[in-house]
Amino acid sequence: MSDVIPLGPGSRMMTTREAAKRLGVSLRTVQLWVEADILPAAKTPGGHRRIPFTAVEALAISTGLGDVQQDKPRAGKRELLAMRQQQLSTSDDRAPIDVLLVADESGWIDRCEDALAVFGDAVSVRRAETGYLALIQVGQKAPDILITTLALHGMDGMEMLRTLERCESMAHMRIMLLTDLNSEALATKGGVPERVELVGAPFTPEDIAARVGRSLLGQPLTKMGYSS
Repeated sequence: MSDVIPLGPGSRMMTTREAAKRLGVSLRTVQLWVEADILPAAKTPGGHRRIPFTAVEALAISTGLGDVQQDKPRAGKRELLAMRQQQLSTSDDRAPIDVLLVADESGWIDRCEDALAVFGDAVSVRRAETGYLALIQVGQKAPDILITTLALHGMDGMEMLRTLERCESMAHMRIMLLTDLNSEALATKGGVPERVELVGAPFTPEDIAARVGRSLLGQPLTKMGYSS
């Protein structure tokens, strides 16, 4: 959300492009964070967005985004290629599937992590307990699979999904929505984005792990609770 305000000579503001560079994310990601009120923004009389420098720095400090040591020499091209070759030689054939769990109940996330532990290094798990934190994590690095509930503090799951729907770079992300609402009830909330997979109740952490396991095997995921 952006408000039209006059910018005085003492106001230190950043363009969206400058904020993206500082945070190490794409320009579109910063624009989405502004729309989701993760970053406050103002509009100049000419209609251009400006973000307070302090807000960008606060986000960078709290999340570790754009945390680059200025006094550390950058690796040259040869060093980077050598590091990449070493990484490839010591890794498995496939990179682990990156799963982002989003729910306001830390106990539920804990149980899902325990269930997913059976896959070992084949699955890496991240967690977010609010929609805002989930959008920040997705903007930093889009997961292969995002699993979310609707009931989230601050920003509900539906609003988070609609925000993600506007981000073209998330096209290859698999999104699963855990809900006890039927299709009619979801329609009254505006419906879910077309590419979101509904997982109807009842569901358990073991059910979630099974679906991730099918993804590891390259098998299609059936719609639990909504299959015909």
